[in-house]
Amino acid sequence: MPGVESLEYCNQHFVVIQVNCHFREYNRVNKDVRKRRYLTLHLIRLPFRRKMHAPGNGPVFAIYYSLLASFGVPANLVTIVILSIGGCGLSKCITRYLVLMAVTDFLVIINAVILSRLRAIYFPVSLLSVTPGCSLVIVLSWASKDTSSWLTVAFTFDRFIAICCQRLKLRYCRERIANIVMCAICVVGCLKNVPTYFVYEPAYIIDDVPWYCTIKDVYYTSIAWRVSDWFDRIINPFFPFVSIFLLNILTVRHILSASGVRRRLRAQSTGPKQRDPEMESRRKSIILLMAISGSFLLLRLTYVVNFLYVQFTRNNYASGSNSNDPRFILQESGYMLELLSSCTNSCIYAGTQTKFREQLKNAIQSPLKEIRKWLK
Repeated sequence: MPGVESLEYCNQHFVVIQVNCHFREYNRVNKDVRKRRYLTLHLIRLPFRRKMHAPGNGPVFAIYYSLLASFGVPANLVTIVILSIGGCGLSKCITRYLVLMAVTDFLVIINAVILSRLRAIYFPVSLLSVTPGCSLVIVLSWASKDTSSWLTVAFTFDRFIAICCQRLKLRYCRERIANIVMCAICVVGCLKNVPTYFVYEPAYIIDDVPWYCTIKDVYYTSIAWRVSDWFDRIINPFFPFVSIFLLNILTVRHILSASGVRRRLRAQSTGPKQRDPEMESRRKSIILLMAISGSFLLLRLTYVVNFLYVQFTRNNYASGSNSNDPRFILQESGYMLELLSSCTNSCIYAGTQTKFREQLKNAIQSPLKEIRKWLK
């Protein structure tokens, strides 16, 4: 399960001297400008647990996640503001989905990248390193990722209904239905991950303070937890991946069939070279749909491949953070690409929507104009 600090990772930040089989103490010299003092802490190290995946903490990961956070936070905030203001030529139903998708992408960057990955790299010992804080960050990361994935599924399904099911379109593709669907996804996404908080226990106890997160042994032996783990993996990303893939195939098939029929009918009535304004207006919505769902599929492909590899080969997920282990490389690459998808939608909107680009230019130029006036 990602986001868990393994014992190997924890040992990098604590020097442990064995006193007996259950209790240990260590002395750490804390150098200060004015004086030196010796700090003695009593540490209880819990019984050995099997190693788990630890987040990558090398320079490559530090640079990658730093760039991801520095771009993803402002990009998603600007996207939320522009789409909320309106004027991008999109329907209210589509706008609702895109705004909430940008909000959940922003939360993914905050929880899964900044509070989880970057915190582990730059601040390995902090307030969030205690077991309650560590468990809470993991739950929030999974909740935001699950919600983001299923909002993409809901958006794809909404566009599938709008394009392929004209009779159902009038009933389903409405702002009220979109609000109900989005609220349901957010509530279920949060409630689904509440049990995850109780999976973890401390890796160390120092002066009665629990540090870091390690998975309880019962998680590997209990049938209920094993079923829960399978359920989590299927719910995200396997089922969203398959759903979006199939919906895109059906949508493309319908578009090609309808376009061919419409082109032949217009050729008979108005000639082959006449413009079709309705098809041109539909094209922008179709391009937006394919770009969003296509990036979702491509960036989660590695994650799904790793999931299928583990299930069919009956191997375990990579343990520790050994950069020479092919399983760790595949697994961490899947996580990195999955988190990258939280930044791509803003680029897609800027690349496919002309009015969004205009709003973005105005948002950038307005403060620059104010600064120029102030300097003059």
